[in-house]
Amino acid sequence: MMYNKTVMDHFRNPRNVGEMDDANGVGEVGNPLCGDMMTIYLKIEEDRIADIKFQTFGCGSAIAVSSMLTELAKGKSVAEAKAITNKDVAQALEGLPKNKLHCSNLGADALQMAIKNYEDGLAGINRPNEQHKEVHRHAEGGQCYCPYCDVEIQEDLTFCEACQSDLEEEH
Repeated sequence: MMYNKTVMDHFRNPRNVGEMDDANGVGEVGNPLCGDMMTIYLKIEEDRIADIKFQTFGCGSAIAVSSMLTELAKGKSVAEAKAITNKDVAQALEGLPKNKLHCSNLGADALQMAIKNYEDGLAGINRPNEQHKEVHRHAEGGQCYCPYCDVEIQEDLTFCEACQSDLEEEH
């Protein structure tokens, strides 16, 4: 598997690594199929991400995604950060191998969970920790897509050939 220079740079020299004791938003996700775990810590001040850190246990792609995600989100307003997608992260990294695209989903999901945690805190809502779960999706016309790599697959498949992922349930 070949990684490009941008991915390798963010893997070898990750930005914004570490825990944040005074975080006012935390999001944690994991993928049981590949074992990656990501935690995103946010410090939001005056509706802007003043600081962002991450802790990731996983492959080089997962670390690179976490690093790039923090770079994309830092300094942004909460609304701008909410608009960051997995595709934005993969594009900023100048691409990921197909079998690693699910890592960009994890990063974007962790950021969204951290923002939700922050907003819940402002509203006085205390939710139990939610578990991230990859779900398949259907587009108009009923096409089915792999939840890990976004490639169109047949409705009854339980294994994605494109990214070599086991799909937990028939869909």
